[in-house]
Amino acid sequence: MADPRGFLRYGRIEPPHRPVGERIHDWAEIAAPIAPAEHDRLVRDQATRCMDCGIPFCHSGSAGCPLGNLIPEWNDLVRRDLWAEASRRLHATNNFPEFTGRICPAPCESACVLALSDPAAAVTIEKIEQAIADRAFADGTVTPQPPRRRTGCSVAVVGSGPAGLAAAQQLTRAGHAVTVYERDDRLGGLLRYGIPAYKMNKALIDRRLGQLRAEGTEFRTGCDVGLDPSLARLRADFDAVILAVGSGATRDMDLPGRDLSGVHQAMDYLVAANHDCEGDGTTPIHAAGRRVVIIGGGDTGADCLGTAHRHRAASITQLDYRGRPPDTRDDTRSPWPLTPWVLRTTPAHAEGGERRFEVGVQRFVGDHTGRLRALLLAEVDARRVRVGPEFEIPCDLALLAIGFDGVRPGPLLDNGPATTARGTVDCGADWQTGEPGVFVCGDAHRGASLVVWAIAEGRAAARGVDTYLTGRSRLPAPVTPESRLLTAD
Repeated sequence: MADPRGFLRYGRIEPPHRPVGERIHDWAEIAAPIAPAEHDRLVRDQATRCMDCGIPFCHSGSAGCPLGNLIPEWNDLVRRDLWAEASRRLHATNNFPEFTGRICPAPCESACVLALSDPAAAVTIEKIEQAIADRAFADGTVTPQPPRRRTGCSVAVVGSGPAGLAAAQQLTRAGHAVTVYERDDRLGGLLRYGIPAYKMNKALIDRRLGQLRAEGTEFRTGCDVGLDPSLARLRADFDAVILAVGSGATRDMDLPGRDLSGVHQAMDYLVAANHDCEGDGTTPIHAAGRRVVIIGGGDTGADCLGTAHRHRAASITQLDYRGRPPDTRDDTRSPWPLTPWVLRTTPAHAEGGERRFEVGVQRFVGDHTGRLRALLLAEVDARRVRVGPEFEIPCDLALLAIGFDGVRPGPLLDNGPATTARGTVDCGADWQTGEPGVFVCGDAHRGASLVVWAIAEGRAAARGVDTYLTGRSRLPAPVTPESRLLTAD
């Protein structure tokens, strides 16, 4: 059993980050190097804090991990230095823990019983998960798991983000012949081109893709499904199709001056920066020496912040129309185990820049050449209605990080399954759309969400496809299409 006094003997300690003055000069992950023995001791001590609660909210109900990760089990295995078994328990529910251990906002930690009175006291579940995954690769515990038999059925997966890759791996291991189609030149979806390299080394994607290829999954890049090949072609060539194309329709701002040079979508900026990091040439949207304003206070905005720091921006301001969250949990608004409504400070915020709350853009102001030179702002309320005087701030690069509106419009949906009012692809309880044999999962179904939800939906949709093809399935389904995460918002 777990150490019942572990949380009393050890406080929460996270692995250290490299100094700000060092890390903003490169794109390497921000974790500081630490001796292996010291790292393992730190992780074991933190795993010892897990109490193996009678009701483990960290992975039960709709508040914790949607994958149903067996968190108390692998925490105790790490405590006992049984790393290989911890990896097996972790991979039993999560195909890609090295991804979630780096970029998931960890709803499991919000639901940790130790966070009941203080969110900062939760077990460091995410970092323990990352440590297990990294050590498993280093020790050779992660190996290909090709199927013992083939079903003779074929499946096309459209999209190679975490949802598509999870579905593909599950179905390949079930014995189906799986081919993944990706529009971009490299595999990984937003893991590759949406997440900055300083948050996740892209070599991790390639390492995991090696396992999928060895298991039998095939990949084709540069394929814009809907155009070439068409969805009708895939339906004719495969026994089932899964749409895991993400939620790429970015929200825009219909304001005067939106067409000025220097106003860009945040995702265009991040994708271009990642291409630059991949060696594809200097990004056409660069922040060097520029006065950057990021419009939007969420994770995408924070990713732009860290990227602009590494581009040597002259100044960076991040705007949020919402009020400044409190520093501690407000139990009347976000009682445990809800994700707490508190001010979230990412490592990018620790690197510098200014945050302004309760302000909204009124117009983009240009110079005589048609280039952006300033933003006209005003104080606003929670409905984004102006409540104060207008004022200008200097700006020559504005990045719109205000969310997404479902699947990117195009031929795939013009001649494909129906969409909802939110722009996402609708489906039934078995993840099948209105088009027979066509399934959906991930952000394409759910809307822009967390990587852990994408993996969970990919695994669940794989079960739906396996049942459709064979009449039954042993694959797990951690979530349903109606599943929702409890949050303070």
